[in-house]
Amino acid sequence: MKNTFIYASICMLFFCTKAMTSTAQTEAEMKAWMEYMTPGEMHKLLAQQEGDWTTEGKMWMDPKSAPMVTKGECSYKMVLGGRYHESQLKGDFMGQQFEGRGLMAYDNFKKQFESSWIDNMGTGMMKTTGKFDPATKTFNMTGKEIDPMTGKEMAIRETLQIVDNDTQVMTMYNSVGGAPESKTMEMTFKRKK
Repeated sequence: MKNTFIYASICMLFFCTKAMTSTAQTEAEMKAWMEYMTPGEMHKLLAQQEGDWTTEGKMWMDPKSAPMVTKGECSYKMVLGGRYHESQLKGDFMGQQFEGRGLMAYDNFKKQFESSWIDNMGTGMMKTTGKFDPATKTFNMTGKEIDPMTGKEMAIRETLQIVDNDTQVMTMYNSVGGAPESKTMEMTFKRKK
């Protein structure tokens, strides 16, 4: 009991001393934190995608073979006060029901987009980071994960082009073990009217 009281007293003394001697620093820290947590222009850009969309995709298991065609639906919404962009996708893949969820953020401090993706075709999480190119209206994201078929590291490159307010095209490329990059997916999103 005595030790707990002494520890609490030392903590209070430390924080009170800090508060008295670093008011300017605390104000600067609070300002920096407010700038970090406040949604900005890049968050508004993500918010433009809110709504329900249909999807039609082409997937290549082998770049030399014909693509498999998939169809589905996707919904986008901003969460946690407009700070994060959440997506939910449902569709079909090789005769099976496919379901995936994504979360995209724009980190005000790092000045980059960060994305994570999970789906029912695996147990891992795909993570990518990147920038938005306003000239082409394209998100350019890159990342790495393990290819479950080979056990080797796989480089991922993903683009999401905003064609217009009602159309987007996502394209994904993979490179396994340093091999040349190949296109593995192209998906067109159409906003539901």
